[in-house]
Amino acid sequence: MDGHASGATDTASAPVLDVDGARATIRLNRPKHLNRLQSEDLDALLKLFDRIESDSEIRVLVLTGTGRAFSAGYDLGSIAERAAGTAEEPGAGSAFEIVVNRLEDLVVPTICRLNGGVYGGATDLALACDFRIGIDTCEMFMPAARLGLHYYTDGIKRYVSRLGADNAKRLFLTAEKIGAAEMLRIGYLTAMVPAEALDGEVDRLAAVLAGNAPVAMRGMKRAINEFARGRLDEAATERRHRDSMRSAEIKEGINAFSEKRPPKF
Repeated sequence: MDGHASGATDTASAPVLDVDGARATIRLNRPKHLNRLQSEDLDALLKLFDRIESDSEIRVLVLTGTGRAFSAGYDLGSIAERAAGTAEEPGAGSAFEIVVNRLEDLVVPTICRLNGGVYGGATDLALACDFRIGIDTCEMFMPAARLGLHYYTDGIKRYVSRLGADNAKRLFLTAEKIGAAEMLRIGYLTAMVPAEALDGEVDRLAAVLAGNAPVAMRGMKRAINEFARGRLDEAATERRHRDSMRSAEIKEGINAFSEKRPPKF
């Protein structure tokens, strides 16, 4: 298994899943087209998300790309075909939107390993991850305004809740490209590192997340996402808090702390 999932391959394919202990890695794998996502890739991603959630041994997901870019986003040809076809039902959500929302709601913590540029819809795919670690030469842009595309609702909400209204307006309305330092400044990147340090930083964060209490993290991630959307289920959040006070996780955590050893969840 390629734990760092960084090597380019000559053969394009749907996204590839590798599992190494508590860590799963999904690698977008169309490097000749900058890992542009096609309709079949969206179906594959949904199935991989289901597989990850069905495996209780998996504690963290890393999402990355093959080659010199993370992803060029959704295939423009597919967008054009949809635009020429029949109108979708209101509120139905596009296939791409469904995939990004599913990633955001994944129960395990997620890290986007930005091995290169991130463009179009892929900027929202990365933003749906809990953490984004990028190399210092990566860049991003959101070209919707140049294409005449009004972006989908949940994508706009995610940009605003994560980056603030002013940064969302700048990125959506100007369609200007920004570099890694600016991505870090506005909060798009969690961390920026030289290319040679990318794997080490991703490994470090993945190990931290894989070692923390999974049930407690799952509940807190859900509450944070709900609150960011303005739809916090306070009763459910309070119930999870009370349950945690009687859980095996908190017993192990307290014992490990008092015994000055790493907890074993």
